[in-house]
Amino acid sequence: MANRNLTMNAGVAVGMAASMLFGRRPQISLRDKTVFVTGGSRGLGLLLAQEFARRGAKIAISARDRRELDRAETQLRTITDQVLSLEADMTIREEVEAAIQKVESHFNSLDVLVNNAGKISVGPLETMTIDDYRDSINIHFWGPYFATMAVLPTFQRRRKGRIINISSIGGKISVPHLVPYSVGKFALTGFSEGLRSELLKDNIYVTTVCPGLMRTGSPRNASFKGNNESEYAWFSVSDALPVISMNAKRAAHQIVNACVRGDSQVVLSLPARFAVKLHGLLPGFTTDLLGLMNILLPPPGGIGQDVRTGKQSFSNVSPSWITSLNEKAARENNEVG
Repeated sequence: MANRNLTMNAGVAVGMAASMLFGRRPQISLRDKTVFVTGGSRGLGLLLAQEFARRGAKIAISARDRRELDRAETQLRTITDQVLSLEADMTIREEVEAAIQKVESHFNSLDVLVNNAGKISVGPLETMTIDDYRDSINIHFWGPYFATMAVLPTFQRRRKGRIINISSIGGKISVPHLVPYSVGKFALTGFSEGLRSELLKDNIYVTTVCPGLMRTGSPRNASFKGNNESEYAWFSVSDALPVISMNAKRAAHQIVNACVRGDSQVVLSLPARFAVKLHGLLPGFTTDLLGLMNILLPPPGGIGQDVRTGKQSFSNVSPSWITSLNEKAARENNEVG
C-alpha cells in the first residue's frame, strides 16, 4: 500500500510539473466570486476592490477606521451593490477569524483572499525602536498568516481558491530608512512563496505581489520619524514621479489579472523589475549602492523617535507641483479624510 501511495504521489507530482512547464494554469472568472480585501478602505486596497467589483465580484473590505470604511463603501456601491465593509484589526487573530466568518456568512462563500493591509514607517535606523519592528511583523506577517489560516480549511475542502499577498519591492531588497517595513515584507514574501509550493497540490494558487513605487496617495498616511519634514519630502516626491513610480490603477489591473491567471509572482513597474534582477545577479553591489544613496537621505535628528504622519509633515517641497499626481491620487483613493 505504501509503495502504491508513493507511486500515486509521484504521478501527481509529474503531472503538476508537466502542467507548469507545458500547460496553462486554470484561469478563473471573477463573476459572482467573493473577494475579501484587507486594508481595502483606501489606496491600493480600495483600487483592488474596485477592479474586482468591475469584473463582477462580490466585495468585502476591512480596515480599522469606520469612517474610512463608510467612504470606501460609498465609492464601491457606485460599481456594485454587493459590498460588505468590516471594522477589524488584522493583527488580532480573533478579529481576523470573526471577519472571515462574517464574509462567508454574508455571501455564502469566499473565493479570493487579498492580504493587502500594511503600514509604512520612514526614518533612519537610529530612530527606529523594537516596537517599529514588532508592528511591521504584526501587520505584514501575522495579519496575512491569521487570514490565510482562517480561509485555508474551506479552500482545501473545496479544492480551489486564490490568495493574493501584497508584499513590496521592500520584500525583495531592504531599503534604507525603511528597514522595519522591509523586515515585515521579507517575512510576507517568504511565507507567500512557501504557501505557493505547499498549496498547489490542493489547486489553491498563491500570488506574491511586489510593487515598486506607486501613485496611490498613501504617503500622507505613512509614519515619519527623525527629520520628518525632510523624510516626507523625499518619500512623497519619489512616490509621485512618473518615470520611477507607477499609476496605481494600472497596478491594480495587473494584480487582478495575475489573480485570474494564478500567477506565482508579480513585480510591478520596470524600475522595480530591473532592481530585483540586478539584486539577484549582484546582491553585494546593490546593497552597497543603496548605502551610497543612504548618504543623501536626511540624517537622524528632528523629532527623533517620535512619530508624525505625512499630513503632519508638510513643507514647501511637499505637497507642491512636484507631487501633484500623488495628491490627485490621494483625493481619488480615500487617502484624504
